[in-house]
Amino acid sequence: MSLLASLFGGPDINDAVAEARATDGAVLIDVRTPGEFAEGHIEGAVNIPLDRIGHALVAPTPAAPLFVYCASGARSDRACRELARRGYTAARNIGGIGRWRGPVVTGAR
Repeated sequence: MSLLASLFGGPDINDAVAEARATDGAVLIDVRTPGEFAEGHIEGAVNIPLDRIGHALVAPTPAAPLFVYCASGARSDRACRELARRGYTAARNIGGIGRWRGPVVTGAR
């Protein structure tokens, strides 16, 4: 998803989070900074900042469904491209948390 699609339309982060929660083995990834994550994130998300996505163990298998978000959709787009380069075949940019209508959890995990 491009930044413009994230801001003005495209897949709905709310629907995508529901899909992630209903999908066995799915990983919901927040690629914002640890500080942004601590200020508020979607429950169940794992924080893997964009600057570490190229080196982190993201999922147990390369085919695991990955649902990736950030603040606007731009960093998650970059993260998905990096994940694909690393061999993850099911990474999906679900956009920015700014469009999330559900509750947010505060604090780092």
